[in-house]
Formats: sequence, structure tokens, C-alpha cells
Amino acid sequence: MVERPEGEPGAERADAPGGVADEVLDQPLPEGVRRRVVALTAEWFGALTVAELPPPLRQYARFTPTRRAKFAGNAMAAALEGDALFRQRIAGKFREAQPELAEALEQGTPPAAADPLDVAAAAYVLRPEGWVKLVAAAGEEAQRARAERAGQEAERELARLREELAQARGEARTEADRVRTDLEASRKENESLQRKLRSALSDVRRGEAAVRKAEAALGEARERAVLEKTAADSELRRLKARVAEVEAALEASRRSTREGRSVEDMRLRLLLDTVLDAAQGLRRELALPPAAGRPADTVDAVAPGRMTPKDIATRALSETDPALLDQLLALPQAHMVVDGYNVTKTGYPTMPLEKQRLRLLGGLAVLAAQTGAEMTCVFDGAELAAPVLLAPPRGVRVLFSKPGVTADELIRQLVRAEPAGRPVVVVSSDREVADGVAKAGARPVASALLLKRLART
Repeated sequence: MVERPEGEPGAERADAPGGVADEVLDQPLPEGVRRRVVALTAEWFGALTVAELPPPLRQYARFTPTRRAKFAGNAMAAALEGDALFRQRIAGKFREAQPELAEALEQGTPPAAADPLDVAAAAYVLRPEGWVKLVAAAGEEAQRARAERAGQEAERELARLREELAQARGEARTEADRVRTDLEASRKENESLQRKLRSALSDVRRGEAAVRKAEAALGEARERAVLEKTAADSELRRLKARVAEVEAALEASRRSTREGRSVEDMRLRLLLDTVLDAAQGLRRELALPPAAGRPADTVDAVAPGRMTPKDIATRALSETDPALLDQLLALPQAHMVVDGYNVTKTGYPTMPLEKQRLRLLGGLAVLAAQTGAEMTCVFDGAELAAPVLLAPPRGVRVLFSKPGVTADELIRQLVRAEPAGRPVVVVSSDREVADGVAKAGARPVASALLLKRLART
């Protein structure tokens, strides 16, 4: 007869003589049953008060069932095994929750459809008569089920391995066939390469023979070239000697010709001086006055195109009138010499020197085309670090002074080089340049006059 302590319905006394408490397991609790027992205890753990819990388990009172099973599983299993009162309290909560299963276990008729692990866990907690057999049977059933699952897994694994083996064998046969095909292709390629190698070796031997033959021919050609060069050097020396002789004879001939010509010139000049002296002596002897006029000059008439002083006064132009430059350039064979930088720095001093030159030369080219006069533009080249890359425009001569020579001096040289009587116009605002060229017979004009004339083009 099972006695229940007060306040714990369904709980058995652990010290009941001859009761079910005498039944003990002779082996460890099966792992599956142990997990179900821990899960069952963790589920009804929270239904107890803190005072009803064993001291080691009170710290897990606020945990969820899942966390209790994870962190307090061993402690709960130990409390169920060693603390009969705690196990009875858990059993009481189980009876309240599953009365049918609890009653069936106490009557010794567990449900046939129930999970053996659930039945063994409930029997371990409730401790009915024969609970040890139920736990052992559940352990055996779980072991048998694991064995069956392991056997099924082994069969599936064996089938998979057999399938992989068959696949591997097929792949091995395919790979072997491919390797045999590749080997056969390699063998044929090797035979082809060997044939090509033999052909190449034969070509190399023929090439070496040809090289040796060419080297021999080259040696012979070099020997012939040396002999021909020696002969050519000898002929060249002979010809140089002959040329020297001819040049000496030519120089002697020229010298004798010059000496003979100077004698003839001297004789002719002496004869001409004699004739002139005779003519002058005859004029003095006869006391002939110089001819002051011509017979036609005695006829009173008006010559066409003759201008009176009044007409000339009306045609006088100012020194700043661009038309004056047109009149000067209209003279026959007029030559205008321009002091380049003097003009550009007067008209557009802020532009770079290169653009100053290009602008002035462009205007002079147009002016030269309009007037047909000869034009020379002079720039100072003393400060140039390198020659100026410049393509002079058509009709304009561009000159730069040499180092050590100023543009002013170059302008004077150009004026002095012209024959006396040719109209030469020098464009410069430099007073020293203007005075110098005026003494040499040139006509100076200011740079501003040219700039005004170019502005009209």
C-alpha cells in the first residue's frame, strides 16, 4: 500500500519498508530517458516555490524551461536521484498534468501507443511498481531503435558508397579511355615532331654549308675589295697630283692674263687721258664758252605739265600725313628701310616681341603689294639667345643685327650700300638715326607716319 505525505498527493515515502523505493537501477539511466526526465523536470520546475526547491536548484528558479534544461540539467538529474521529496513534488505536478498516464503506470498497464521514452521518464519520476523494468525496457527499445536507425543509416550509406563506387568506376573507365586517346594522339604528335626535327636538322646542316660557302665568298670579296681600294687609292693620288699640276698651270695662265690685261688697260687709259687733255686744251685755245641753252629754248611758249610755284605750294603735304609716305614710295626704284622695334614699340608696346614682329611684317607685306616698292625691316638681334624662327612675308626683307652690331648701325650700312641718287626712305623716330641717314642722302620719316599708313590698309 503506497502512503502519501500530507500536502503531496501521489507521493510515496522513500523509507517505506518493502515498497517500490527498494527498486534501484543496476545501470546508468539511458541517455534518451535521461533527456526526457530533465525536460519533464524543467517543465514543472517553475510550478514550485523557491522554498520547495532544493538549495542547489534555487538559482535557476527564474530561468525558462529551455535554459533550465541547458544549464541545470545535471543538477536536476542529481536532485531527482538523491532528493525523494523533490522527486515526489515533481511527480505530483506530473499527475496533475497527465493523470491518465500516471494512473496507467501505477496500475502496471502503460499505454501501448505511448512513446517508450516518455513512459520510462514518467515511470522514473513516479516510481510505480516495476518502474525499473519500464526504464530498462525503454532503454533497450531506444537502443534497438538506435540500432535500427544506425542499420538504416549504414544501409543508406552503403548504397550511397556503392553508387559513388559505380560512378567512380565509370569515371575511371572514361578517364582511362580519354588517357588512352590522349596517349595515342601524343604518340602520333611525337612521331610528327620527330619527322619535323629530322627535317629541321637537315635544313640546319644545309644552312651551315651555305653559311660556310657565303663566308668563303665574302672573304674572296673582301680580298678583291682591298685590292681594288689599293688600286683606287693609287689612281686617286695620281689624279690629285695631276689636278695640282693643272691648277698650277691655270693659275699661271690667269696671272699672265691679268698682267697682260692691266697693261692694255693702262695703255687705253693713257690714250683716253691724252684725248681728253687735247680736247680741253683745244677749248682753252679757242676760248669757247660753255653752251648755256638750246635753239628751241628761244621760242616763247608754255610747256605742257610745267608747274608754277603756286601749284607746288598747293601740293605740299604735312610731315604727319600718310599721303606723304605714298608719294615717297611712288618714286622710281624707291627703297624703304624700317627700324622694326622702334615702330612696334611706338604702336603696340604691350604685345610680346614675337607678336609685334608678326603684326608689323604683315602690314609691310600688304604695303609692298600695294606700292611695289622694295622694303627692308631691321630688328635688333643683339639680345637674342637663339636664332629667330621666322618665315619673312613676300615682298619684305627681314634682317637681324649681328652680336655687337646695333640695328641703327645696320640701317646706316644699308643706306650707305645704296647708289647715290636712288630714293631711300628710312622709318624711325630715333633722332640720331634720322640725322645720320639724312647726311647719307636718305629721307627719314617718323614711325607714327608708317603706323598711320598701315592703319589704312
